[in-house]
Amino acid sequence: MRIAIVVNLTKKKAIRCAAQIIADMQSAGAEVLMPPDCAERFANSGAAFSDSLEQLFELADMAVTVGGDGTIIHAAKYAACTDTPLIGVNVGRLGFAADVEVDEIIGDLKNLLSGSYYTEQRLLLDVTVQKAGEEKHFLAVNDAVVTHGTLSKIVDFTLFLNGEEISKYRADGLLFSTPTGSTAYSLSAGGPILAPQMECILMTPVCPHSLFSRSVLFDVDSELGVTVKIPPGCGCVLSIDGEININIAEQDVVKVRRSRQHLTLLSVKKRNFYRKLNEKLKERELR
Repeated sequence: MRIAIVVNLTKKKAIRCAAQIIADMQSAGAEVLMPPDCAERFANSGAAFSDSLEQLFELADMAVTVGGDGTIIHAAKYAACTDTPLIGVNVGRLGFAADVEVDEIIGDLKNLLSGSYYTEQRLLLDVTVQKAGEEKHFLAVNDAVVTHGTLSKIVDFTLFLNGEEISKYRADGLLFSTPTGSTAYSLSAGGPILAPQMECILMTPVCPHSLFSRSVLFDVDSELGVTVKIPPGCGCVLSIDGEININIAEQDVVKVRRSRQHLTLLSVKKRNFYRKLNEKLKERELR
């Protein structure tokens, strides 16, 4: 079996943890593959190195990320394109999406090789930007938010459902989230917590200029559209998973719908999502 291991190389703890995982996987008979940026750091590990992240996920039977939720989200887009199952080891602060903590890696990850694990299908978003008659598509694991630029001015947003205008908002932004992303930016913006296995699209206004603007849940087959009216001297930006930023003009249209691709996450233990969430939020309060 070929196991891809993606590591956050900015964290020393992640590097040490990855070395242990490599040794455990190899002792259990697995072939370990790593992305090209790991070649120098893990040159003597016995791992093989791909030419690119795309190639890494094409070759792997399953993948392990070692870092925080950001590492999982970055890798998830490649995993979804190749339908490669993914599991995260958390060495960050919270790790809502990660399944395994550092102190659990010995023994737990070997369950992947014996087939003793559970799978979950997670919904992803297809985010389309229409500019001057051209369309660009982006994949969102957590969320996509249309918000004001560097100047903090309130923007007027028009929201469309399946091509029909349904509402207008004055706010700092409109945030569209997957159920997986409901515990990320959407939660900070006052949105509800959703079980990650749900199939729906969550829209949350960011700092709305109204007492009555609330989050809205849309059917999973909905196509949502957004246009903006931007105050003079201000800009507008579409941010996808906090990784990609695209400038948005008044004539542009942003569309959000369910992606045809999905993310398969692995779990080595049956866990109660709400209990795990409670524990993570308590950890946040103590830090």
